[in-house]
Amino acid sequence: MATLANARASILEPGIVRFDVVQQHDDPTRFVLVEVYRAVEDQARHRLTAHYAAWAGAVGDMMAEPRSALRYINIFPGEEGW
Repeated sequence: MATLANARASILEPGIVRFDVVQQHDDPTRFVLVEVYRAVEDQARHRLTAHYAAWAGAVGDMMAEPRSALRYINIFPGEEGW
């Protein structure tokens, strides 16, 4: 699965704290990726990697709707908790 390959490579990037892949319980065709970056720039660097490009190329036709993103800021645990 392209998403798992991307996730496994992504967590090796120094700027990525977490890269979770979760599947919707009542609809196994729906997934959410939860990505936690150390800095905004780390997300931009992630999108330049070969594994991201391979993932984007592999899953584009599978999307039922365009990808969307919600951005959050960390509250707890603090940075030392990562």
